Amino acid sequence: MITDVLRGFTFGMSRKASLHFIDSSSRHRAELARVGFSLGHHSEVYGDLSELSSHPPREGIIIARDNAEEGGVAVILERLSRLGIWLPLIAVEAQPRPGRIVEAIKAGALDYLSLPLDADRVARCLARIEKEAEVFGTARRRMIEARERIANLSNREREVLDWLTEGSSNKVIARRLDISPRTVEIHRANMMQKLGARHAADAVRLRLEAKLEPAIRA
Repeated sequence: MITDVLRGFTFGMSRKASLHFIDSSSRHRAELARVGFSLGHHSEVYGDLSELSSHPPREGIIIARDNAEEGGVAVILERLSRLGIWLPLIAVEAQPRPGRIVEAIKAGALDYLSLPLDADRVARCLARIEKEAEVFGTARRRMIEARERIANLSNREREVLDWLTEGSSNKVIARRLDISPRTVEIHRANMMQKLGARHAADAVRLRLEAKLEPAIRA
């Protein structure tokens, strides 16, 4: 599926990427679409994610309102992932607080624009994101898949993985966790099996791709 998405996006770039605006306000949707059309982009509007999920887009860029009361960008990206949609996302909001912008970028938004949209700012943003789209889609897919695997680990197995990612040996991990090296070996073996990792490097790669906050304190 991801190959089809990226191929579709590449095709879309030759005629300018389609823009998919998500906003609960019909007036705001009209204003957003007007900016998109003025820049030469085909624009679709949706009242919410449920409406978008009825006809999931396979190409273009999603521009969504960062509504904190509904969970914001993090919830939007999570639901898009469940739908198998890996398109780039730009968050928008009127007078966003710096904290909201940071949270949105951490969640996976590629940019954050203030409302009302400035056409020149949008044009520069889209030009940059179009170049990053393929890398974004692949990285996002890998991140979600890695997080799903890691979610199956026990707390102790996750700690072993985190210390392994720090480059720690079994003996060092044993001291850090106040358990025996033999117990570390058991947790490490279980962790590797659950992750489907053949080597320690595979497990570390998954941990890095997941982009999770460490469960340990170095």
